[in-house]
Amino acid sequence: MEQKEQEFTRLAEMHKTLVYTVCYMFSGSREEAEDLFQDVLVRLWKGYDSFRGESDVRTWIYRVSLNTCINAQKKKKRKTTHIPLNIDVDFFGEISDRTLQVRRLYDRINRLGLVDRALILLWLEGLSYEEIGAVIGISVKNVSFQLYRIKEELKK
Repeated sequence: MEQKEQEFTRLAEMHKTLVYTVCYMFSGSREEAEDLFQDVLVRLWKGYDSFRGESDVRTWIYRVSLNTCINAQKKKKRKTTHIPLNIDVDFFGEISDRTLQVRRLYDRINRLGLVDRALILLWLEGLSYEEIGAVIGISVKNVSFQLYRIKEELKK
């Protein structure tokens, strides 16, 4: 295997959970998440040579992942009529109060717009406001304002 391929494979392995988390948040099923995951990896591979290292590699991976998922959502909306998906998958095993709270939170997050969903996902992943701003392409002050607005919306 070529050195470039080895480096990319190592990078993809290190950040696969990050990529899958983004894909999962923008998908309606496990199969769709896996398709998005593959699309993101292809886009990362195609852009690997042009990544100049001016930002952190995680920032670049988040940006490519989010852009790929958001574009897929937009394309899907243009192609098909809206049919609600009823996914009955139990990721948490037994049902508890905490499980129900997590499900309600994800249901509310999925009702947000694409950019708002991306912002809250990055915040939930523990990124700093500076990192979120770098990924999304907005100022730190705007990140703070948008997250406050989104949190208030989720409380309703």
